[in-house]
Amino acid sequence: MEWEGGPRFTLTRALPPGATAAALAADVAEGLARAPKELPPRWFYDARGSELFEEITTLPEYYPTRAEQEILTRHAAEIVRPTGARTLVELGSGSSAKTRLLLDALPEDLLYVPVDVSPSALEAAGRLLLAERPRLRVHAMVADFERGLETPASPGPRLVAFLGGTIGNLLPAERARFLRRLRARLEPGDALLLGTDLVKDPAVLVAAYDDARGVTARFNKNVLRVLARELGADCDPDDFDHVAVWDPGREWIEMRLRARTALTVKVPALEASFDFRAGEELRTEISAKFRLAGLAGELTACGWRPARSWTDTGGRFALTLAFPAG
Repeated sequence: MEWEGGPRFTLTRALPPGATAAALAADVAEGLARAPKELPPRWFYDARGSELFEEITTLPEYYPTRAEQEILTRHAAEIVRPTGARTLVELGSGSSAKTRLLLDALPEDLLYVPVDVSPSALEAAGRLLLAERPRLRVHAMVADFERGLETPASPGPRLVAFLGGTIGNLLPAERARFLRRLRARLEPGDALLLGTDLVKDPAVLVAAYDDARGVTARFNKNVLRVLARELGADCDPDDFDHVAVWDPGREWIEMRLRARTALTVKVPALEASFDFRAGEELRTEISAKFRLAGLAGELTACGWRPARSWTDTGGRFALTLAFPAG
C-alpha cells in the first residue's frame, strides 16, 4: 500500500484476516475459565481504549510518559549515537508521539518501521511523520509482535525501540521468551532500546493506576465493552469495580475488575458462560516494575549485552540500550 506521491509509505499486513478476532475468542475462552480469571491487556486498545489511554498519559498521577519523554528530550542523541542506526523499528508504536524525539537524533533518510495491530493508528502516525520529514521513509507493519516479529528487509544497523514500559505487561517467563526471540531476529550491530518503569513508593505506583478522576477505571472497564461488541458478551461495566493493587513480592501492579455481586457472563460467540462469585476478580493487566541490576541480569540471560541505562531526574523510569551478545 502506498500513498500518492511515491513509495515513502508502505503498509504490510502480517496478521491474516480474522486473526485478531480468533485471538480474542481464544483468550476469553481460556482466561475466563481459569482460577483466578485473567485476560491479557492488549484487548484494552480498541479505538475508545486508545483514546482513554492517551488521556491517562496526561493525568498528574501518571508519570511514566512524562518521565520517558524527559529522558528522550535530554539524551536522544547520546542514546542513538553508538547504534549508527539506519532503520528504526518501533514495537507497539501507537501514535508514535515519543518517536519524534528519536527521529530528530537519527539520519534524515532513515527507514522507520512502526509495528502495531491497528492499521488506522499506523496510517495516521505515518502521515504526520512524513509531512514533517521529507526524507523519511515509513514501512508500517500490522502485526502482533508478542506472537512473532516480522519486519521488512531493511538497511542495517537497526535500532529496535520498545518504549513505554510495555515489557512490564509480560509475565517473567513471557518476557524471557520475547527477549530471546527478539535477539534471534537481530544481526550483530543491531540494538535494542528498552523502556522500563522502576520500583518506587507503592503509593505513587497505585495512584498512577487508580487516578482521582477515574479515567483508568474507565479504561479498565472498556475491555468489557470490547467483549460485548466483538463476542456478544452480556457483561455490564457497572457490575464491576476497578481495582489496582501493588504486589510487593513480585514487584508489579495488578489491575483487576471485581464483581460487585454474583453474576454470570454469557458469551454467545463462544457458546459458553462464565460464573463470577461476589467479589471475584478478573485480572486484566500486570505492570512489572524493575530494578536496573535485575533488568541487566534478565537481558544478559536472554542473550543481550546491556550497554547503558538513562533515567529521568526523579529516577522513576529508565531507558536501557542493549546489543546482541556474542
